Amino acid sequence: MIVAEQTKPLTETKQHFEILDGLRGVAAIAVVVFHFMESITPDLADNFIAHAYLAVDFFFCLSGFVIAYAYDAKFAKIGIATFLKLRLIRLHPLVIIGVVLGLICFILDPFSTLFEQYSSKTLVMFITSCLMIPYPAVEERYFNLFHLNPPTWSLFWEYIANIFYALFLVKIRNNVLWGLIVIAAAALCFEAVRSNNLLGGWGTPSIAAGGIRVFYSFLAGILIYRMNWIIKNSLGFISLSLLLAIAFLMPFVDQFNWLNDSITVLFYFPLLVALGAGAILKPGYAKVCRFSGAISYPLYMVHYPFLWIFHSYVLQSEPSVNEMIVITVIGVPLLVAFAYCIMAFVDIPVRKYLKNRLLS
Repeated sequence: MIVAEQTKPLTETKQHFEILDGLRGVAAIAVVVFHFMESITPDLADNFIAHAYLAVDFFFCLSGFVIAYAYDAKFAKIGIATFLKLRLIRLHPLVIIGVVLGLICFILDPFSTLFEQYSSKTLVMFITSCLMIPYPAVEERYFNLFHLNPPTWSLFWEYIANIFYALFLVKIRNNVLWGLIVIAAAALCFEAVRSNNLLGGWGTPSIAAGGIRVFYSFLAGILIYRMNWIIKNSLGFISLSLLLAIAFLMPFVDQFNWLNDSITVLFYFPLLVALGAGAILKPGYAKVCRFSGAISYPLYMVHYPFLWIFHSYVLQSEPSVNEMIVITVIGVPLLVAFAYCIMAFVDIPVRKYLKNRLLS
């Protein structure tokens, strides 16, 4: 009983902003649709959801806000070790689950012979992915940093952001934070102009772009919380979801894409986070937001191994566009259902076990 009473305050977190949770789920579904569309229409100019790659920047901004909200006030009490344990318990089980799924799909992919070509490197790919060590080994798949489960690249940067928060960001004053924000914004604009987009970070040629993207958006999220930029409003979940969707559905105009991506990440996403934190949630949408938020991270971390199989199928069989659209329409809700099952029957029990073992 004494141990339980001592550890309870260390593991408690504040109540979630439910509309922000719901928006996280909307962004995760947009990512899944975008990844299907990459195989259907590789040219972003023809992709109806061409800017859903910016969902990662929205995730980073949300993460900075939520981390500051949950831990700024109690960090001195819990300390670095407990903070990092809590983050590992929250994030890493799904990292491992995604890698295991990636390994199974890589080995059993009926439309690809890549496993035979890279069988000697598969164990190293598996171990490095589990340990979050970039290992861009598969040339045919664009030298993804984490081939078995490509979305792990953003978790790699999320981990780094969390470590920087624990070692440095949690202690700094707002004037220092403002200075870092200005530097980060300049770096972000440079990357957007240089690459004409903010799509990078997932592979060898663009790995630095991932650091630039998390640098700005994570800091912006922290700043929103610390400056109390929570805008009270009556927009609600549906209206804010539509506003978020606009960012993803913006047409890809090559000539001005750097400007679109810069404005969206620098200003629009922080505004949506501020609005989402201050919006009023109607009771009828509470369950929708909770479900959407709950499946967002599992969906993000378990969908891509199946997308590799879809990609292999498209390359081998060259199906019609209509057939690929049907697969997408069926595949997205199936992946949502699968993510829910993984969350309910694997992720939550594992996290509960780890919390009891590591924080008792």
